[in-house]
Amino acid sequence: MSLPRRRLVIAVRADPVICGHSGEARNLAEVALTRGFNDVRLLTWPMEVLEAAGLPLKPVDGLLPYSPGITVERPDPVGDYRVPDGRYMAGLTGRLIELLSEPVPTVCLSMYLSPHTDVVVNAVTAARAAGLRPQVRTMAKAVGSDVTNVIRNALREEHFGAAIALFTTFLANDELIAVSEYTRDEIVACAEEVDHIAGTSFADQCRERVIIGYPPIDTSAYLDPDPAAVDAALARRGLERDGYILFLSRVARAKGVYDLVTAFAQSRCRDQVKLVIAGNGPALEHIQAMALEDEQVVFLTDVDDDEKPLLMNGCAAYTLPTKPEPDFVETFGIALVEKMLSGGGPVITTITGGTGEAIGDTAIVVEAGNVNALTEAMDQAVLDLAPSDREAMAQRSRDFALAFDRERIFDALFPQDDVAV
Repeated sequence: MSLPRRRLVIAVRADPVICGHSGEARNLAEVALTRGFNDVRLLTWPMEVLEAAGLPLKPVDGLLPYSPGITVERPDPVGDYRVPDGRYMAGLTGRLIELLSEPVPTVCLSMYLSPHTDVVVNAVTAARAAGLRPQVRTMAKAVGSDVTNVIRNALREEHFGAAIALFTTFLANDELIAVSEYTRDEIVACAEEVDHIAGTSFADQCRERVIIGYPPIDTSAYLDPDPAAVDAALARRGLERDGYILFLSRVARAKGVYDLVTAFAQSRCRDQVKLVIAGNGPALEHIQAMALEDEQVVFLTDVDDDEKPLLMNGCAAYTLPTKPEPDFVETFGIALVEKMLSGGGPVITTITGGTGEAIGDTAIVVEAGNVNALTEAMDQAVLDLAPSDREAMAQRSRDFALAFDRERIFDALFPQDDVAV
């Protein structure tokens, strides 16, 4: 059996999880095939584990296929019921050691520091200790909730040991990446707090080593959707072009979905447009109950990758009124960029976490948590914007969003002299 020339392994919560960073992994994997890697592996979790975790999942039959050369691996657990969670970690770590045992130059990229970076660092350490001499470079990407969820909660609950473990594992990688400037600042701030509590020296290391790696987006999947395809998709859903305001994201409190339903209920524009809430998430059933008697609110829980840009293009406005919560802060806002690429009505959002880096000056911005301001913004977008202003906003948004094209982002993270065969 011939071995690949060069391998990229990405440890991540991959599709079908509804998560922008699942898309990140897919996009990096696809570009890698054109940049000298001829074997790309997404190392992820068995389906039953993702389902049991309660993560919002896409319909599996609606996923776009990966290109030949990309393999999604979901290793079986190692051990029995007496090792409840560790056996899945053992499966992931063991499989990565097996890949590293082959004499193939390999880059290992982990997304979500906990637990994926643990898998990579432990596998590399074990492979070297066993004398396998892996040809490997490790990259760890903090996508945001690593910090705003794991580290912040550890510090809030005075469990600084967990924060020390995470920082130590992060810094053990060859290259350190943050998904946004906001996330990098949060990493440094958390490191400073741990240093103050425990006498460590994480902050200076993070300042020196952490670089920014914005989410890579397949711009070609969103630019210039076929008008006939848009009309057909809307017809299937009983919608009309510019006849709805769209929320397409994880349905969770931190995404501002409660504020959105309340704001829409008191808007003037509801006489002309519907509110479409597309997605799944922990708040879905509660939001459905809130809007049970409102015929102007439509729920779509089965939107696939092909339909997403069509719905975005056809909307009168796209709203993501995200706001900070103890367990989540929007550290970039991938869906915002996808909408900006797709055209259609303007984006309405907040400056929360890293969203300002995603939108620049191209969106209608409201204060996070301000329901009345959100109502006014929707009315403005639907009732007051002249067609010429809408088109100008759409063009400016597209131009700005092109900066996040996946090839451009990949080449910044993986310079060509590093991946040459």
